[in-house]
Amino acid sequence: MFIPKGIISAIVTPMTPDEKINEQELRSQVNRMIQAGVHGLFCLGTNGEFYALSFEEKLEVIKIVVSENNGRLPVYAGTGCVTTRDTIHLSQKAEELGVSALSVITPYFAALSQDEIYNHYKEVASAVTLPIILYNIPMRTGNSIDYHTLLRLIEIKNIVGIKDSSGNFDNMLRYIEESKGSVAVLSGNDSLILSALMAGGTGAISGIANLFPEILVSIYQLWEKGDIAAAQKVQASLRPIRDTLKLGNPNSVVKRAMNFLGYNAGPARRPAVSISEKADEQIKKALAHYK
Repeated sequence: MFIPKGIISAIVTPMTPDEKINEQELRSQVNRMIQAGVHGLFCLGTNGEFYALSFEEKLEVIKIVVSENNGRLPVYAGTGCVTTRDTIHLSQKAEELGVSALSVITPYFAALSQDEIYNHYKEVASAVTLPIILYNIPMRTGNSIDYHTLLRLIEIKNIVGIKDSSGNFDNMLRYIEESKGSVAVLSGNDSLILSALMAGGTGAISGIANLFPEILVSIYQLWEKGDIAAAQKVQASLRPIRDTLKLGNPNSVVKRAMNFLGYNAGPARRPAVSISEKADEQIKKALAHYK
């Protein structure tokens, strides 16, 4: 069975100044992440600005990442849409393009019951053969996957994991405890990576990996070795850069920081581009901690 684990980089979608996909830089970032030792590549996540891309652009991103990766690492593609119909369509196209697994965010905007969430995922899972990782991020979607619903969903053969970006560690713990190891639980919050691993989680899908992939990978490696004290020290070192995420749309901040580090990530797609000069200085100050 496919088990999502380790540090999976939630790779950004680099853009040119006129907001077109920067293929050259995206290919460069794929290779950079692989060389840093990450365990998987996740395109079209929140940091990949899936919500701001057209259907055709999403397919373009998948094609670029899959071709540049060339089978070296598992490639996860975010295929969740507002409707079940659109989610199935994109998921099937992603499967045709050769991704390893799908990450499917809960439908958003429309308030849904737990039965509606269950039926959505059940229909999507039955329409593809790929492994599926559920994506819980209620602060963005307005919908949360209850642990009771998770227990129903993991009875479906190709639902193999869940990414929890609720920011509520007790929620993640409930996923881990109630599922009793029958599903991979991944932290979507970079501040909870080590805590999740020590509680029985399998890894993290990390946005900060766009900035410092080696640091994120070292948390997992140190945990594997049992050097928890060293892992805790590295985990704590993420605080300065994580504190900057509140200075704007977090995806915009990550891209801004990447640009300051010398990577041509470009802008976030409008309207999420407003970062003040004061915020820029705070980002630069945070980055200086890692030189």
